[in-house]
Amino acid sequence: MKTTWGLGDYPAMAELLLPAAKVLLDALDIKPGERVLDLGCGTGNAAILAAQKGARVVGVDLEPALLEIAAGRAAEKDLVIEWIEVDARAAPFPPASFDVVLSVFGVMYVPDQRQAVRSMARLCRRGGIIGLTAWAPNGFMPAMGRVLASFLPPLPPGSYPPERWGDEAWLSGLFGAEGIHSLRSARRTIPLHFEDAQEARDLLVSTAGHVIAERPRLLEEGKWNDLLADLSALVRQSNRAHGLGVTLNLDYLATLVQMPD
Repeated sequence: MKTTWGLGDYPAMAELLLPAAKVLLDALDIKPGERVLDLGCGTGNAAILAAQKGARVVGVDLEPALLEIAAGRAAEKDLVIEWIEVDARAAPFPPASFDVVLSVFGVMYVPDQRQAVRSMARLCRRGGIIGLTAWAPNGFMPAMGRVLASFLPPLPPGSYPPERWGDEAWLSGLFGAEGIHSLRSARRTIPLHFEDAQEARDLLVSTAGHVIAERPRLLEEGKWNDLLADLSALVRQSNRAHGLGVTLNLDYLATLVQMPD
């Protein structure tokens, strides 16, 4: 593993996030033969869907453990996808190499957001399209991030929270600085259902590699149980179930960015 994304059971969360990839791919309306780049592809949700539409797909990610899972999933479906282990900001392709550049909850984690936008704009051809999903700023996942912030290392200096990508005005500013002004966004929700708050909390912890990575330190400092208690409180507060069980609504923004001709 090269990153904390390879720790824990992130693939279980990726499976739950598959509906967002389907929403974005439907909106992109990818045609057979189009060249598609999936940045921060993880276990391959979006890349596999694009390949099933007949596209020529490249998936890029920093974490080899996730790329291995993605490659296995594609092989099971007899899909030919190129998987490359590299930083999304340094994807080794000439300018305008792709008809579609997309990222499903991936590129939003790049510390330098302006650099990430410049990279996507460079790789997408004139008249092509960029597709993104990112957590909505006032949704559950950013709230979880705020709860965990006091237990985890801070963001790198000069970086912005990933949920900024879920703010349409912020995205408009980022792309506008590159001369790209045609954006269409829609807010969506992924509902997750659990038997109780403990099941919800346990899944959130077990699939968060950055949390798992800090567990030994937090145990030594006597803070691990505090983290679990605070996260359990957030789950109870955020429960949207009517009756038995727990429902957490994961709100996100799906955005299409049209490159100028």
